[in-house]
Amino acid sequence: MAEGGARRGHAPARSDARRNRALVLQAARSAFEEQGLGVPLGEIARRAGVGAGTVYRHFPSKEALFRAAVVERIELFTDTARDLVDVDEPGEVFFRYLSSVVRLASRNKALCDALEAAGTGRFGPSPEAGRDFDEALESLLTRAQLAGKVRLDVGLADLKALLVGCLSMEQARSGSDADGGAPGRMTALMCDALRTQDTVTKLPGSPGNRNETRCGECGTVIEPARTGRPARYCGGACRQRAHRARGRTRRM
Repeated sequence: MAEGGARRGHAPARSDARRNRALVLQAARSAFEEQGLGVPLGEIARRAGVGAGTVYRHFPSKEALFRAAVVERIELFTDTARDLVDVDEPGEVFFRYLSSVVRLASRNKALCDALEAAGTGRFGPSPEAGRDFDEALESLLTRAQLAGKVRLDVGLADLKALLVGCLSMEQARSGSDADGGAPGRMTALMCDALRTQDTVTKLPGSPGNRNETRCGECGTVIEPARTGRPARYCGGACRQRAHRARGRTRRM
């Protein structure tokens, strides 16, 4: 009887351990997102409502907890890149994917720290997740280059360095009241640096010529309409490309 009672007592203990681990992980995601890798473990324990010893029982170091907190988001980036490898228009898909990664990661200090550390080789979310992300990103890059949309002299190391730099610049500019603080402005500049053609993207927050309207897809100047609403695209092809791109972005 005593032995059976002891066995029955194991289930609540395991349930409590799982609950505490979930609480710690949830608190860590929130704390790392706000403060990055510099957040103290004591702060995470306080948010989770547990003691520091409980945190260490589940995660032997802050780095291990950090990996667990961000690896799911890195894997989501990887899965999205894999899903986009075989789609049409690999050039624009590549640029839209980069823009989405920067937009999402720039709001999350944990992701910024993870991507920056992975780019330098010092520390990544996990070796396997880092390799998978690199492979998926390189596949998108290669397809865009084969389609003639991205410079051939750009490699994966260049791309990761640009991505990390763009994250830092977007964060630095986010608090500015000037035109240069518009979200996505630095990302647009980065993408233009990667393109093979001398196409200049209209930068977010740039006033430009008030009397000049450009196609929202290719940037071509559109003749002003004499009556009615001004056109957003230079023609049907650009309108269809923009529509398909919006559908893909929503799925991300």
